[in-house]
Amino acid sequence: MPSLILASTSRYRQELLARLRLPFEAVAPQVDETPLPGEAPAALAERLALAKARAVAALQPQAVVIGSDQVADLNGEVLGKPGSHDAAHAQLRRMSGREVVFQTAVAVVAPGLAAIERAEVRVRFRDLSDAAIDHYLHADQPYDCAGSAKVESLGIALLDAVESDDPTALIGLPLIRTCQLLRRAGLEPLA
Repeated sequence: MPSLILASTSRYRQELLARLRLPFEAVAPQVDETPLPGEAPAALAERLALAKARAVAALQPQAVVIGSDQVADLNGEVLGKPGSHDAAHAQLRRMSGREVVFQTAVAVVAPGLAAIERAEVRVRFRDLSDAAIDHYLHADQPYDCAGSAKVESLGIALLDAVESDDPTALIGLPLIRTCQLLRRAGLEPLA
């Protein structure tokens, strides 16, 4: 069986991939994640997922490499990882009462294969007070999450609805699509 590598240092993606019970290694991809001028959120997620997988595959060409990226899309505007309490508060204030689309792309690069899939998750945030936002941010500290919220934790209380055909896509790695791509690369999680 070829080695499986996750081109990511994200603990969230590592925890998700571990659910498939396939042995894997996590390697940090050396990829500039700066959006290109005028780049749409979905295109950014796809470009970065493929770039991450290709960067690590270049170092280990016989491996099956997974790259993934997620972008929060507020009416065509990219909302990245906030990095701080103040930036997260400002993001959540802007998303209050609105729909945000989380574009999550996954790519698999292996010998003879370079494929990508994207999952779109529509999230409707409820109307949020400044006090509720601050309470949430102090509790979850989601400063490393696109869109400033962890749906798998207390962040679920920020939302009115989530619509997706791949439930793990919102956490950062769409496992249904990942399984499809791994099968194309010759790895079957259920074997």
